[in-house]
Amino acid sequence: MAMRQSENEILARAYIQALNAGDADAVAACVSDDFVNEHTSSMGESVVGRDNYRQRLVAFLAEFRELRYEIEEVIADGQRIALPYRMSARWIDANGEQHPFTIRGMFRFQLRDGLICHRVDYWDSGDFQRQVETG
Repeated sequence: MAMRQSENEILARAYIQALNAGDADAVAACVSDDFVNEHTSSMGESVVGRDNYRQRLVAFLAEFRELRYEIEEVIADGQRIALPYRMSARWIDANGEQHPFTIRGMFRFQLRDGLICHRVDYWDSGDFQRQVETG
């Protein structure tokens, strides 16, 4: 018997679908005005605020072609959701060369009033570096 998805799980999946579609406006529509985008990886850059995040998304989506997040599992606990994922894309370097990669990571979301207010992204920047340097 299939379980019904919560509104929070639907929001988290909509966020991932918007990333996969490369739609910065749709991604930004899933987050609060005071959104905190926190990266734990040494290569990631954290940012605060929906508008700042939206601006950063444009560059991110241009740099990572054929971006695809595959959700491995949804772990939901009230206003908190964790999404282990497998991310694949082709990273475009400064010379315009494409480097395919696939990494695993996890998003941890805190939700408030039907929006994502805090996202923590865990991923291995060393694994990314190894793949793009040898790819």
